[in-house]
Amino acid sequence: MAAMELWQVGGLFVGIAVAGAVATRVGLSVIPLYVVVGMLVGPNVLGRYAPEFAIPSGDIVTILAEIGIVLLLFFLGLEFSLDRLMEARRRITGAGLLDLAINFPVGVGLGLLFGWNLLESVLLGGVVYISSSAVITKSLIDLGWIANRESEPMLGTLVFEDLFIAVYLAVVAALVGGSGGLETAAVDVAVAVAFLGVLLAGVWFGGPLFERVFDADSSELFVLRVLAMAVFVAGVALAIGVSEAVAAFFVGMGFSSTDHVERIERLLTPVRDIFAAVFFFYIGLGTDPLLVATTVGLLAVAVVATTPTKVVSGFYSGRIYGLDDRRSLRVGLGMVTRGEFSLIIATVAATGSGPVMTQVIPAFAVGYVLVMSILGTVLMQYSGVLEGVLARRRSEAAG
Repeated sequence: MAAMELWQVGGLFVGIAVAGAVATRVGLSVIPLYVVVGMLVGPNVLGRYAPEFAIPSGDIVTILAEIGIVLLLFFLGLEFSLDRLMEARRRITGAGLLDLAINFPVGVGLGLLFGWNLLESVLLGGVVYISSSAVITKSLIDLGWIANRESEPMLGTLVFEDLFIAVYLAVVAALVGGSGGLETAAVDVAVAVAFLGVLLAGVWFGGPLFERVFDADSSELFVLRVLAMAVFVAGVALAIGVSEAVAAFFVGMGFSSTDHVERIERLLTPVRDIFAAVFFFYIGLGTDPLLVATTVGLLAVAVVATTPTKVVSGFYSGRIYGLDDRRSLRVGLGMVTRGEFSLIIATVAATGSGPVMTQVIPAFAVGYVLVMSILGTVLMQYSGVLEGVLARRRSEAAG
């Protein structure tokens, strides 16, 4: 366990501030810069040459990063009232199943192609299938897409993925650990479903309660109550094996039907952005470029194979929602980013046995997330260029 001193926490925020300044200067998204700067000043790069100046990825940073995930998904839930979610359930299910059917088998196939066993391949399938709710949500906000029509299929697909991954993680964790097998997995899934059912009931019936409890005149008390609710519920979820991201999403949905949404966005947006920055910086701190280099072959094949599949599944998800080709392409490009859940799956794999689970998958996942987080955010940022290419090709085909 890496201990942190106050100056190191300060150094973390200095690194984040520098990354933000550089991103603004060069006109890039801040997300990949946070990851890269975190990698450079972390224990795996700076720590090799000047360990006394490196920023450790200790418990403090881990907790701050977890809060970043919670707040990002909480704000995502604010965009989805339960009524809206139920109205769009068919389209969410259709787009989600399409996304799953196209992308998950690719990862499984790659694992089998590289000579892995079925369980190892299923783990790889999960790593390359799941898009990053945290990174994509942040990009939607930064680019101003959150209010656009293309955000709806993206958010809907992310909801489907997050719910699917809650069940998936319970199953693979039991199989990888080898204790209890499918029986243990069934119990874990039942616990997860029961907890999510309680959250869903809270969203459905808790609107009036939320109105009263969070009707505070003091901005300080209001912010503290919202943070207490979101972080506590997410923490309980994580403690019993349910994704904290999914729990935070449901809490956000609970607030979405109240009159507090505008106040939450106004007062907590800076708080969300600070903790989200720590989360992306934290990904960089845990990235060892030398370890990633050992999986460069698999990494190259996976990036080439899984980038187009996400674009294709996202494009046709946009069509399910009735979007035109330009906005559907934005959906496809926006879904390319992988992130936090891929790393969580890798952590589960590391508890298994054999070099593929304990070494290859964790190293691959870190490199894959780094590459895909940079590639995905850049594709979103420069989607207008690709939209122009698509428009020209359609014009030439029509002419």
